[in-house]
Amino acid sequence: MPGFSFASGNAKKLAALPLYALGAVASMFVPRLEGHWVFGCGSGIGEGSLALYRYASGADASLRLTWLARDERDLAAATALGIPAVLKLSRRGLWLTLRARVAVVTHGFGDVNRFGQRGAVIVQLWHGIPLKLIQLDSAATTTISVPVVSMQLRNMLRRFYRRGYRGIALMPAASELAATRLRTAFALPTDRVVVTGDPRDDVLSNGDPGERQRVARAVLVGALDADPGDSRLLLYAPTWRDGEADPGVPTAEEWCRIDAWLRDSGAVLIVRPHPNGVGDYAAGIAGSPRIQLLSSARQSDLTPLLAAVDLLITDYSSVAFDFSLTGGPILFIAPDEEDYTASRGLYEPYREFSGGREVRSWTAILDQLDRFDTDPEWAAIVRAHSAALASRHFTFRDGRNTERVFSELTRRLQART
Repeated sequence: MPGFSFASGNAKKLAALPLYALGAVASMFVPRLEGHWVFGCGSGIGEGSLALYRYASGADASLRLTWLARDERDLAAATALGIPAVLKLSRRGLWLTLRARVAVVTHGFGDVNRFGQRGAVIVQLWHGIPLKLIQLDSAATTTISVPVVSMQLRNMLRRFYRRGYRGIALMPAASELAATRLRTAFALPTDRVVVTGDPRDDVLSNGDPGERQRVARAVLVGALDADPGDSRLLLYAPTWRDGEADPGVPTAEEWCRIDAWLRDSGAVLIVRPHPNGVGDYAAGIAGSPRIQLLSSARQSDLTPLLAAVDLLITDYSSVAFDFSLTGGPILFIAPDEEDYTASRGLYEPYREFSGGREVRSWTAILDQLDRFDTDPEWAAIVRAHSAALASRHFTFRDGRNTERVFSELTRRLQART
């Protein structure tokens, strides 16, 4: 089934304009309470919102923190973690958002109750370093699924987004390079996008590497249908294509070749579709016990599992940046590079991102896997590229990103009083 797309999302936003107006009016009469914060995340209980929630709850016992859940499943997950939570679209969710001094999101304003945010201090913990153009930098942001679309309507949507982004008070960035991209994407001034490091990545830097791997593997095993044991773990994680199908889905012949390679190598391929992605991977998963599905329904946040992965295969996904923090090798499959680059646009040439080693088919990926295992010099080049990605895109690797975000946020809150 198709996932979220900008076209469908924008149509819903236009239909909800009266509710936005009512929420703005309500925010004028409902006072916000100091020390009341609400948290949300577009992918579930996780990402930077969860990291900041946990840090804030331990740093200041006087804060009243509430998670605004997407649905009953997220509500149950939050409760299991001991996190006070309510449904974001409930009356209580609206009321808590209207009363909160701080609203923390990771994807968009709809991570909490989108109609009660006017006047709150909004912290946007974006879910990754952008490679593809996003938000105001991308024409895709203002597409809409209505029979007749005028340029005036798209311009109105652009103004709607720009006006909303003005409400973002703080947006942490992993590096100055990432900050530059986020500033143009959200039309934010320099002082609102701050290089503190991304809280979601602290899990990839904290503690001993061996312990990180052990913990990550235990969580991963719990999210899979079968325990991979001591097998070498490969992860395939394609990007979101705004409702379009993943062209990297293997053919029937390629699935057979993948299965044979995995059996010969004693490896397991974990397929992680994007939560909003479109692609049919069922044939490969059904045809081989060494190909397993890691669904977002079982594990919403992928980052904490990356330390368990031995090798990543991706296309344009920002997971490559996060995975580079582990030092692990990355292979790139991009069968639609020309079309994707032309239609969506990238912040940097794709060959800089991929190291110029991208291929178009799974047959070529299997050849690269063989070469990685048999050619030490080439394997060193692959690992060096991961190190270069990490060096270029991350200013901090000390596990204290969340601490810096919390300190910056509390400093700004104190300056407002």
